[in-house]
Amino acid sequence: MSSNPNPTTRTRVVREPQRAVYDRDAVNQILDEGFLCHVGFVADGQPYVIPTSYGRDGNALYIHGSAASRMLRHLDQGVLVCITVTLLDGLVLARSIFNHSMNYRSVVILGTATLVNDPAEKIAALRALSEHILPHRWDDSRQPNEKELKATSVLRIPLEEFSAKVRGGPPVDDEEDYSFPTWAGVIPLEMKVGSPIPDERCQRELPAYLHNYSRKTR
Repeated sequence: MSSNPNPTTRTRVVREPQRAVYDRDAVNQILDEGFLCHVGFVADGQPYVIPTSYGRDGNALYIHGSAASRMLRHLDQGVLVCITVTLLDGLVLARSIFNHSMNYRSVVILGTATLVNDPAEKIAALRALSEHILPHRWDDSRQPNEKELKATSVLRIPLEEFSAKVRGGPPVDDEEDYSFPTWAGVIPLEMKVGSPIPDERCQRELPAYLHNYSRKTR
């Protein structure tokens, strides 16, 4: 599935290499569909993995948080990071417990986080974060004020060293297990958008972009 013959030694998929995807467009599609990433880093010898929202703008991934947070304080010092995003598409039920699996799409990004100091890029990054979660919401909301911007750090991670891994399709059993009398197949999983619940102090009618809101799934 790879269209890039030159993954790095750190991002080359070793286990089940036929599931590897190194194509930038395919990786971007997974990133654009996800909501949360997990950011792994080491601070004072202790590994941490923090879930957080993100936004993509071209070949850069942005994360943000309180300027006082441990993660943001360490990452802006040029600490190496590993960022992962995973989409779960189904439970794969095989005849053998050993061969049960999941259908999924996942991305691993390696790099160094850089603090965004330019005011224009910081606003653009925050907008990308907002629009990634809910398109059109940025223009329909109060913009961040100076105090809020000062209390918020934004970090940029270049999308330069990455790989994806994808599993799809039915279970794969050992030949001798195909006669075992149990149900086998795939239970699809998907995220669904429910009906909006208005805040009790909200006086506005539901805007069209929320009426039409849906999350793209495969």
